[in-house]
Amino acid sequence: MSSSDRRTLLCLLAGLPLAACGFSPVYAPGGPAAALRGRIRVDAPTDRNGFDFVERLEEQLGRPQAPIYDLSYTIKTNQISVGITPDNDITRYNLTGRVDWSVTDRTSGARVAGGTAESFTSFSATGSTVAGLAAEEDAGLRLMRILADQIVTQIAATAPGWAG
Repeated sequence: MSSSDRRTLLCLLAGLPLAACGFSPVYAPGGPAAALRGRIRVDAPTDRNGFDFVERLEEQLGRPQAPIYDLSYTIKTNQISVGITPDNDITRYNLTGRVDWSVTDRTSGARVAGGTAESFTSFSATGSTVAGLAAEEDAGLRLMRILADQIVTQIAATAPGWAG
């Protein structure tokens, strides 16, 4: 048996457990998360973090065209000094974030999904003032994208139980 034939056979055998368990792609046509594209209206942002957060959610879930669900959220962030020199100069920060979120059915008002997403990013405070501010802004953007991605994953994972 040639080397390429063995690889083909191994790839086919590796896929058998997924086929046997009823695995189907969540975003495939007819999949539970595909039905949510453009169907979830996210609350309007009120600050920079909210804007970055909503932008990422809409990239993943689609802009609402015929919304049947509302997604509400509360963002909390905290900046923690983690790199301190012997002269008490701060050289590095961790930016922690937490989003409590909830998806409700627009017609019944029933909560169909929800939870919490938490993560952190870091940034350097060395260099010029402009560089430090740019690093802080970038860390905030990265954190909001991470949190939004976690929520989209949770929505996609639970969608078979509530998405119509």
